[in-house]
Amino acid sequence: MLILKPVIHTLYGLYFWAVTLMGTLTTLVLVAVLPNQTIRRKAARKAAGSLFFLTGSWPNVNGLAHLPEQASMVVANHSSYLDGILLIAVLPHHYQFVVKKEVSRLPLVHFMLRRLGVHFVDRFNPHKGAVDTRKILNAASQGGSLVFFPEGTFRLEPGLGRFHKGAFTIASRNSMPVVPIVIHGTRKMLPAKRLLPRPARLGITITPALNNGAPVTDARAALEQSRQQILQHLDETE
Repeated sequence: MLILKPVIHTLYGLYFWAVTLMGTLTTLVLVAVLPNQTIRRKAARKAAGSLFFLTGSWPNVNGLAHLPEQASMVVANHSSYLDGILLIAVLPHHYQFVVKKEVSRLPLVHFMLRRLGVHFVDRFNPHKGAVDTRKILNAASQGGSLVFFPEGTFRLEPGLGRFHKGAFTIASRNSMPVVPIVIHGTRKMLPAKRLLPRPARLGITITPALNNGAPVTDARAALEQSRQQILQHLDETE
């Protein structure tokens, strides 16, 4: 069995990427032709969900009732390229994702994400980053719910990295509740620098909104509370 395990992992990884490729191509066509962004997001949500169903890795989801009805800010730990796809599959379609601008260098990926209403943030150019932030602030002021990975990127080492303040500043300026989310298992399935995913048990824990769902007014306090709340549920050694 130990001899077969690497072979099984390789076959699973190749199958996972084959399903991902087919799903991505299908989603790309749909977001190109569907005229309404809401419909495009619903299609992307179904495609993302299908990926995890077909690969036997649909996550155990806890706490969906903690998502507020009004516009809110979701912040989550970041462990893998799979995190965004997993949250697209689980969260309601009206949530708008904020991702690092480096992703936009891939033309087809940029086109697809832009059609889905994803916001890009430049982490290295202060001027461009400020312009991007103003666009996100505008989306929040119009009642949009947002998803941030406040670590900014992910790393090979387990645990929770340092949080950036941007998400919490936007939440405080727009009086939004903040909901910390914990993603489980994606680092084990596809960590940084590994090419092929491996079978792993995935999970999402949606913790209660900070301050019983009251709008955030102190960005720094919200950052620290969110980090501690995620650490309470994170099953990785920091």
